[in-house]
Amino acid sequence: MMFALLAPASAQQFVSIKGEGVNLRAAPNLRSEVLWELGSGYPLKVLARRGSWVQVVDFENDRGWVSRRLTSSRPHSIVKAPRANVRSGPGTKYRVLRQAQYGEVFRVVERTASWIRVRGEDARTGWIARGLLWGVGRK
Repeated sequence: MMFALLAPASAQQFVSIKGEGVNLRAAPNLRSEVLWELGSGYPLKVLARRGSWVQVVDFENDRGWVSRRLTSSRPHSIVKAPRANVRSGPGTKYRVLRQAQYGEVFRVVERTASWIRVRGEDARTGWIARGLLWGVGRK
């Protein structure tokens, strides 16, 4: 009867971690093994829900459970390429402001079909090509 316990998540729903040092667990309870510790804003795709827990997967396909109260619907993304140019506008003709590294997390500010405007930890914004990021879902 596992089907009755797990409610499927809506298509491509993403959440982000609220706070620092949030545990990704092997099962939906506080006694289960801690698989990873996640930082603020870390994006996760929701796979299922069970009570006050959500089953999630990250950009490297690591799966686990997180308490729903430790997540937010505020959109974040993570760089999935070795490097990503952060540009002054949404296109390759715009100036490169800096390079972001694999695994760097950004707050999503705005979206177009091909570009995402992001805000980094330093509060500065820029644009990254959508294909270099994970966690942004569909437009």
